[in-house]
Amino acid sequence: MHMGIAERMASAHKQIAISEFFEKNKHFLGFDTDTRALITAVKEGVDNALDACEEARILPTITINISRHDAKRDIILLEVQDNGPGIPMKSLENVFGKLLYGSRFHVIRQSRGQQGIGITGVVMYGQLTTGKPSRIISKIATEETAVQVNIGIDTQKNKALKTKQERITWTDEDGELIEHGVRVITKMKAKYQRGRQSVYQYLRMTSIVNPHAEISFTDPEGERTIFTRVTEKLPRIVDAIKPHPSGMHLGQLQRMLKSSDERKLTSFLRHNFSGVSQRAAKELIAAAELEEGSKPKLVKPDAAQALLEAMNGKRNGARGKPVKLLPPPTNCLSPIEEMLIKKGLSKTIDSRFIATLTRPPVVSQGNPYQVEVGLIFGGGMPADKPVEILRFANRVPLMYQQGGCLLTKAIESVDWRQYGLEQAGGKGVPKGPAAILIHLASTYVQFTSEAKEALADNEEVFGEVRKAALEMGRGLRRHLEKRKKMAKTKEKFELINDILPAIAEKSASLLGKPVPALGGAITKIMNAVICQETTLWNKETKKSDVTILLYNYTARPRSYTILVSWPESLAEMVANERGGRKEAFGLWAWKLETIEPGARAEVTYSLVGLEKGDWNETEVFYRGAGNVIGASVLDEKILAEIRKQEERGHEIIATEQHDSAIEIIESPIETLPDYTSPPELQLEPMPKSERVPSPTTDPDPGADVNTEMSPIPGSSPTPGADDLGQSVMNKTTDLFKQQKLFDGGGAQ
Repeated sequence: MHMGIAERMASAHKQIAISEFFEKNKHFLGFDTDTRALITAVKEGVDNALDACEEARILPTITINISRHDAKRDIILLEVQDNGPGIPMKSLENVFGKLLYGSRFHVIRQSRGQQGIGITGVVMYGQLTTGKPSRIISKIATEETAVQVNIGIDTQKNKALKTKQERITWTDEDGELIEHGVRVITKMKAKYQRGRQSVYQYLRMTSIVNPHAEISFTDPEGERTIFTRVTEKLPRIVDAIKPHPSGMHLGQLQRMLKSSDERKLTSFLRHNFSGVSQRAAKELIAAAELEEGSKPKLVKPDAAQALLEAMNGKRNGARGKPVKLLPPPTNCLSPIEEMLIKKGLSKTIDSRFIATLTRPPVVSQGNPYQVEVGLIFGGGMPADKPVEILRFANRVPLMYQQGGCLLTKAIESVDWRQYGLEQAGGKGVPKGPAAILIHLASTYVQFTSEAKEALADNEEVFGEVRKAALEMGRGLRRHLEKRKKMAKTKEKFELINDILPAIAEKSASLLGKPVPALGGAITKIMNAVICQETTLWNKETKKSDVTILLYNYTARPRSYTILVSWPESLAEMVANERGGRKEAFGLWAWKLETIEPGARAEVTYSLVGLEKGDWNETEVFYRGAGNVIGASVLDEKILAEIRKQEERGHEIIATEQHDSAIEIIESPIETLPDYTSPPELQLEPMPKSERVPSPTTDPDPGADVNTEMSPIPGSSPTPGADDLGQSVMNKTTDLFKQQKLFDGGGAQ
């Protein structure tokens, strides 16, 4: 009996292994060209090294060596070594020889890798292009010797092929025993090139967002580059969280219901989701018209659909509104933080201005994420070329598809012309001596492809990145305007100081009279209030010393409140003799009463807990009539919004405490979390300022640190002026969801 066509077609069907699929579709993993293949291989090795070291709480030291094994056939020898905890011998074949083998696929937390493809893909690509296995050396601290083994992949069975496994004594270049770590040695068909899309650029970018790592790189010409470690602080430990109801899909919810061992639906919701309290669980069940005592395994598809609609806010609760759920915890995220972004940028790019911002964590489709940006301006960067855009996702550089990336699109949507950069038509990548860093930290990063080269479109993430970019632009504009005004004031002051004394002396000699005091005349001619800020690192006391001087070069007394930004979450303010008060998180204020004409007020304080280079410039704001050159007028509307955000943060804590208290009553097993109460606002008396000789403005309008000006000829110190000092504004927006803090004042 002849087989029918349908039977013949069906008999030809067979399942292929995942490794065999990727072998034939290597472009999915980033191995589509010889140049990209090398960068991808280095990336996977470095990502593994960083993740392993951070999980073991070891400061990473990573070495990458690239050499030409066979130049005619473009065969490269790649070696990547780290000082991580090492991998036990029994796990080596699965880690390096089996695709989709990893520890993070089912865990909701921020991590560089997740699918379990990366380093195994490197081994597979090396085998595919050279026919050779990769050599792995691994040493764990509890064993005296290291394991050395050659590993290939059986792509049809998705399993490792091990050969030449042996125990060795592993030493470094100086003959010292290596206590722990991993070394991967693989040959592959690849090309090494220099430029923006190169191994060097990838490692440079990696060092910026991983300032706790030391990376040593030797290129095929033997040239060695070391990206030094600039902080001993490891990224904070991230905790795995439960899924949030707002990010659920029907099939996912049905699977969780069927596999649940809970006896009641209320217990299922509370124990398997984040943001669901006892109260919220009952309201969700009521909104879905289900019974609290229903067994999760027995919930039917229609009931699951109703429950999902309640979770997504499409069904109202008892109060006629969607059930209010708490946001998911954000301890699953590990942002770089502003200080470390600044350090990372400073060590690789020479500049005269750096601004950084870490936005508050937010949620998109149940997934927490956080946006960080940095803007660096001036220095040796070219003014006639597009700004450099440094894109990162979970601390990993994004090297390709810049134009199709959500992060780039958000930057292009900003009109940078109003912030001092060139931009044709107000669209596209701006031009100027600047670099813009954007980092997205998330439990779930939406990439455009498996190669993880660009971020897919997402309106919520786009909006967050754009808000952060606008804040950076405003900071740059304030910086440029302040420097421009200070430069003009300095020029005017020096001109007056040179001409008036000469005129007075000549006139006095002609008339036979004494040279008159010129303080009053110079004050009238200057007609300006000048703020001079100095932030210096004291290497002896290990403190950042801040001095703020306010000079009244006008004909009438002036009264101001001075405010400063400071890194409240990272430092302690000491030696603050004037006292003052806290206006908002990271914002301190001093009320100055009256500064007489020709007088000055001074505010000094120090910051403890920082390192050299953490805080080099303090942003100063003011309240009061007229303009202050060198400071920005405080935007009261924005300050009010910031305070509202603080209050909302306290309300969330109060809600959590209330819900937890209810759970304690209904379920004695659970305990109330220890929440920290919000800090009280303390007001301290304002001491009087001292009237001193009037100084000059910043001698170098482009310098990062201001120095005091010379006194006005003929002026003398007079007591009685109000003090003016404020702290430093730390843009740690841990509690704020406002896209901007302050706007600069008008022109003098």
